[in-house]
Amino acid sequence: MLINGQAVSLPVTANWATWATATAQVSLPAGTSDLTVTCPDAGCHVNLDTVGINNTVQHLALGGYRRSLDGYTGNSGDPQLTPGLMYRDGWYLLDDTTSALRNGTPRVDRGAQPYQDGYVFGYGQNHKAALGDLTALTGGPKLLPRWAYGVWYSEYIDRTAADYRDRILPAFRQHGVPLDVLVVDTDFKGHNLWNGWRMDQTKFPDPQGFLDWAHGEGLHSTLNIHPSIQGDDPDFARAQATAKGKLAKGSCTNCYVFDWGDPDQLRAYLELHRKMPTDFWWLDWCCDGSGSSLRGVTPDSWINEQYAKIGAFAFSRGFGSLQAGGYSGSGPLPTGPWAEKRSTLHFTGDTSSTWGTLKATIGYTSAEGVATGMSNISHDIGGHNDTTGLRGSETYLDNGQVRYTTKMPDDMYARWVQLGAFQPITRLHSNHGDRLPWQYGAAAQASATKFLNLRERLVPYIYSLAEQANRTGVPIQRPAWLEYPGSPEAYSTVDSQFLLGPDVLVAPITTPGDTGSTRVWFPPGQWTDYFTGQVYQGNTWATVSAGLDAMPVFMRAGGMVVERSENVANDVQNPAGPLTVHVTAGAKGEFTLYEDGGRTRIIQHGDTVVLLSGKVSKRDWKFVVHKADGSSHVVQARNSPAVVSLRAPR
Repeated sequence: MLINGQAVSLPVTANWATWATATAQVSLPAGTSDLTVTCPDAGCHVNLDTVGINNTVQHLALGGYRRSLDGYTGNSGDPQLTPGLMYRDGWYLLDDTTSALRNGTPRVDRGAQPYQDGYVFGYGQNHKAALGDLTALTGGPKLLPRWAYGVWYSEYIDRTAADYRDRILPAFRQHGVPLDVLVVDTDFKGHNLWNGWRMDQTKFPDPQGFLDWAHGEGLHSTLNIHPSIQGDDPDFARAQATAKGKLAKGSCTNCYVFDWGDPDQLRAYLELHRKMPTDFWWLDWCCDGSGSSLRGVTPDSWINEQYAKIGAFAFSRGFGSLQAGGYSGSGPLPTGPWAEKRSTLHFTGDTSSTWGTLKATIGYTSAEGVATGMSNISHDIGGHNDTTGLRGSETYLDNGQVRYTTKMPDDMYARWVQLGAFQPITRLHSNHGDRLPWQYGAAAQASATKFLNLRERLVPYIYSLAEQANRTGVPIQRPAWLEYPGSPEAYSTVDSQFLLGPDVLVAPITTPGDTGSTRVWFPPGQWTDYFTGQVYQGNTWATVSAGLDAMPVFMRAGGMVVERSENVANDVQNPAGPLTVHVTAGAKGEFTLYEDGGRTRIIQHGDTVVLLSGKVSKRDWKFVVHKADGSSHVVQARNSPAVVSLRAPR
C-alpha cells in the first residue's frame, strides 16, 4: 500500500480474523496536512482497519526540580522530580494565571470571568534560547559575590568563636587548604539551640568581633536560622508586640511561628535578626510551620527574597513550602519555580552519605538548572546523614555523653570532594561528621587537598560562567544535550557526566576502590584529559580510569579554561593574581573572563592569542598549549601583552 505515495509493506496474517501492525515514518509539513492511503496499480489485497498518527518525539520532560533532597539515600532509584521548562519535543506552556505580581500583590479577583495568563515557549532543539527567553521574562539567576564560588566549611556540631579562630582556621592554613566561607550551624544560639535569636555569649562573647576577625582573614560567614520563636524567649514579647499579637503557636513545643505574608509579622521576624551580625543568612526552613498567606506567592520565594534584601543573598530551600510539599517537597505549587533564581542559593537539604547519593548528585544539578533557570545550587558535599558508623577524629558532648564524630570511607570521601570541586558551590557539610582532608588517610587527604585547591584556582573561570548565567540564563553546570541537542548520547548520559560551561566535560567516578573507572561519551570535537593530557576524538566512547589523585575531566579543543596560576588561601585577599589559560594547539576559540568591574577577551587564532584586557591592565599570564599527541608546552607572557605567540619556546 501507499501512504502519501510512499510504499509501506504490511505483514502477512494467517486469516481475516488475525491482526498485525506496521509503522512508517511520514514527513508532514507544518500546518494542516492530508494523509492519503492508496493502493499501487497491482492492488493492495489488504484489509486496513485503523490508522494512527504520533509524533516521533514525545512530550517528555528533560530535567526537573524539587524543594530539596532531604532524606534521600540513593538506595531506591533517582529522586522524583517535577518537570519544568525543558521538553524533548521543544515546547512548554508556562501557566502564570495564579501567581501574584512581582511585589507580592495578588492579581485582581475576576470572579467568574474566564482569565488565563500563559506564555508558550517554542524552542525546538535550541534549548539555550528557551533559557534566554525565561531570563527575559522572569529574570536571570543571581550573580553571587565571587568569594561564594570558593570553598565552604560547614558542620552541624557545637563550635565556638575560639574554635574557629584558634583551631579550625589554623588547621586550614597549616595543611594548605583554601577557605572562603565559614558556616556557623544552629548551636551558636543562646536560650534555645534550635530557634534562639541571640548568640550565646559564652561561645561568641563578641559577635561583631567574630565577624570582623573573619573578614580580616579573608573569610565571610553565615548563621543558621530556624524560623520560629519560643514563648519564653527574651525577645518574644517585643516580637509579638511588633506583630500586633498575631504570632500563632506552632507545632513545636511552646513555640510561635510567623506568617510572612502579613507585614506586621514579617517586620517582627526580620527585626529579630538585627542582634546577630553576619554576611548572609542560612534559612534552614524545616519543621516549625512558619509560612506565607499571600495569595499567588510561593512561600519559599517570598521569604527568600526578603533574605536577599538583608544579606548578600538568600541561602535556603526553594520552589515550594513546608506546608504544601513537606520537608523535601517533591510536588509543585501552581506559582511555579521561576522566582528563586533571582535571589537564592538553593540548599538541597540533608542527604545520606552513600555512593548512590553521590551518583544522583551528578544528574540532579543539571536537571534543576535547565528546568528552572537556577544556576546556584549547593549540595552537602559528603552528605549530611552518616550511614557507615565509622569513628571520626573528634569528640563532642551529647546530653552529657561523650560521643565521636563519624566519617566516610576514604575512597568515598575523596570521590565526593572531587565532584564537589566542579559543582556550582563547593560546600563541605555533615551532621557531626569529618569532612576535612586532614581527618582522613594519606591518599584521601592528598586527593581532597589537591581538588579543593583546584576549585579555588578555578574561581575566576566559574565566576565568569556565573556572570554568563546571570545574563543568558544558561546555568553553570549543564547536561551535554544543552550544547549538543542533535546527539542521542547527550540525553542518555545525563546521570553520569555533565559540562561545566561549554568547554569542560566532567565524568565523576562513583564506585568504591582506590582506582575507579567510568564510561565516558565524548561529544563532537576533540577532548583532552585535564590530568593526563590524553586526547579523545568526539562521537566516541571510552572507559576512563583514575586513582584517587585524579578524575575524568576533559577540555574541549577550541575552548579555554582559565585558572589561577598559584594556590591561594582565599579569594578575597587574592583578587587579581597571575592566571593560566589552557588552550589546544592550532585551535580557534574565545573566552571572556569576567571580573568585578571589567572583562578580558581571550581570542585564539591558531598559534596566536589576543588579549583585550579589562579591569587588570598588568598581569602575568601562562598558556598551557595541549597538543594532539598528548604532550603540552607552556608559554609565559608577562604584564598583559596584547598578542601572545603560542609556539613552543626554543
